[in-house]
Amino acid sequence: MTEPVNSQNNELPDPIDLDAHRVDRARREDDARPTEQAGSESAGMVVPLSAGEVESMSTAYEVALDDADDDPATGKVIVPVDTPGLAVPVADGQRLPIIPTHLHPQNLRATTTRALARAGHVTAFHAVRSPWYATKFGWFAGRGLSRLVGRQMRWWWVPNSVELEQKAADAGELKEWEKIHRQLKATRLWRGLVLTGQNLGLLVGLPIAWNLAPAAGLAAVAAAAVAGLAHYGRPAGQTVLGTAVVAPRYRKLNSDIVLRAYYAAGLGKPDKADQEVRFGSPMSRDARNTGSQVLVDLPYGKSWSDVVGVREKIASGLDVHLNQVFLTPDKTSSRRHTLFVSDRDPLAVPVGRTDMLDCKPRSIWEPVKLGKDERDSLVTLSLMWNSLLVGAQPRKGKTFFARLVALHAALDPWVKLIVVDGKNSPDWLSFKKIAHRTVFGTHPNPNDDNPVEHLQAILDEVLAHIDRVNSILTTLPVTMCPDGKLTKELARDPRYPDLRVLVLVMEEFQVYFETEDQAVNKEIAAKLSRIQAVGPSAGVIIESSSQKPSGVGAGDVGRLFNRYRDNHSARFALKCGNRIVSEAVLGGDAYAEGFDAAALPVGDEYRGVGYLYGVTDNTPTVRSFLADAADADKITTAARKHREQLGTLTGEAAGEEIERATRDVLADLLTVLDADNAAHWDTVAGRLGERMPEQYDGTTPEAISAQARALGVPSVNVKRDGATRKGVKAADIRAAMARRDKTN
Repeated sequence: MTEPVNSQNNELPDPIDLDAHRVDRARREDDARPTEQAGSESAGMVVPLSAGEVESMSTAYEVALDDADDDPATGKVIVPVDTPGLAVPVADGQRLPIIPTHLHPQNLRATTTRALARAGHVTAFHAVRSPWYATKFGWFAGRGLSRLVGRQMRWWWVPNSVELEQKAADAGELKEWEKIHRQLKATRLWRGLVLTGQNLGLLVGLPIAWNLAPAAGLAAVAAAAVAGLAHYGRPAGQTVLGTAVVAPRYRKLNSDIVLRAYYAAGLGKPDKADQEVRFGSPMSRDARNTGSQVLVDLPYGKSWSDVVGVREKIASGLDVHLNQVFLTPDKTSSRRHTLFVSDRDPLAVPVGRTDMLDCKPRSIWEPVKLGKDERDSLVTLSLMWNSLLVGAQPRKGKTFFARLVALHAALDPWVKLIVVDGKNSPDWLSFKKIAHRTVFGTHPNPNDDNPVEHLQAILDEVLAHIDRVNSILTTLPVTMCPDGKLTKELARDPRYPDLRVLVLVMEEFQVYFETEDQAVNKEIAAKLSRIQAVGPSAGVIIESSSQKPSGVGAGDVGRLFNRYRDNHSARFALKCGNRIVSEAVLGGDAYAEGFDAAALPVGDEYRGVGYLYGVTDNTPTVRSFLADAADADKITTAARKHREQLGTLTGEAAGEEIERATRDVLADLLTVLDADNAAHWDTVAGRLGERMPEQYDGTTPEAISAQARALGVPSVNVKRDGATRKGVKAADIRAAMARRDKTN
């Protein structure tokens, strides 16, 4: 059974003086133009419909600030909605869905699951308490039988007649008394005969029915009789069955309250016609029946930035928590937006564990399921052609979220996964089962004897992989490689093992920009920046996470760090320490649009909550799915089995070791070229000596030119900055690398 929470324990105070409000509204109605239906504006306020108009509306429901007063004249507003109890707001020119949203094919499974889960909970709840219910049922039935017998005795005795006899006796009316007494005896005689006949019928009929009637019929009649007696005998205010699900109590909103909130926030003036806040749609429930929403039109001159800056004041005016208020800009006008007010704080509701625990293979070409937004809608992210930056304070769920994304890549057996964990934590150890390469920490440790050197070698390997992919793609016909980009078919074609998608995970990547060797910092920064710039088009996906996304390094290292950080196309920010850190993760535009990760709520129930920015026009507040260390170990174990079955296990997971070459001139030349297509030899030599001094300190333009020519790279005329001198082209370097790889 479902019962509402006792209003005595959850009564909501009325936040406004309704009497004063009605007087003010009545005064303005006298001077205003004639009112239309609810939802139209009259002097900036919405006027309730008349009783006749309400009765003529087949789809209307009542929204009220409080439930204490049932008189519409006291401030309750009747507004038309699209579907009772499950309203869907529709803009002008749009049509209502023929099939309700919760019954769409993509939602039917979730709807059925919720209904079955609720029914299962109710069944189990009552099954456990069934012995107690049987005891209560028997007690109530006994009380009911006793009350029934007592009621029949009172009916036979006609107790009210005693007062009539006494009244006649007091008045000295003997004849009247005798008349009443004779009628009383006749009535008692008749009723006594009726009860006697009833009892005789029961005494005779029950044994006969017991012997002749079928057992099932007797049981049904007995159960119905006992149920009726129990219902008749139960004490007032008590039920036989308990309450398995308590219906939540929440504040319903009406148009007046929304207007009050906006005016209190300084977004308009109700006494000026050109400064009124108006509504672009009826107020209604959202499609999942989790809150109220309405399309709001700000006064001319007000815009999205104005409403974003006073969101907390709007929440105060609505008398709800800030976490329950969500604003969404509208594409039709800068002064229009959707206000959604959730019945309860949606960010505190956990969304459960990831569905990847089924351990079935996934595809990197399909979006990863991140979690659910404030409307309980699924939030996904397509990893292909994107790079992801994750930032947050320590212990706010950053690593859990980054690992969730990496687990999706792990379950695709065709993906090469490289995991670089700058903090050397146990969080990523399970990935050693399937990772092509791994790096842990910045100093020698039991997990990695030389992490920095290994990282340098891995970055060289990634850059060489990018060049090989680009070289192969240029040789393929358009039918196999449309738009010159990697495809799913090519990435899984055994004829092209070098075309597999590569995912590079950089946990706490900032530590590799701050090692003890500045020359190493420059080299790592330069190569990471190059991978970030040219990797996505070659199927290299980067996922970076950091608790310190700004103020790292100095000079070229700091510049390259910012370049690497800012080139991530997708960003996810959990709780940050301050606005500056939030802007470093999400970008400066995000704060101007009203997204400040420093303002996210604090508490264990909010871990894993963050903003996903840069993926779509909307920026959802995501409650991420959970995958703890045990879950990650289970998923990576299954991921290894998938790779073993297909023969796609490579690198360290397959027992291979990597050693960094003392010098790969071709790869280093491409690294220092950055995004340039060509450069003079003196420029190239200067960059090599600056960024990789341990290998190229003192290198002259003539020396590096001679080494490059020996490897098959021609020295050509290059025009740069108005000067034409000998230099090198990136295309020639890639061609030489392709010839070398083919020979090897």
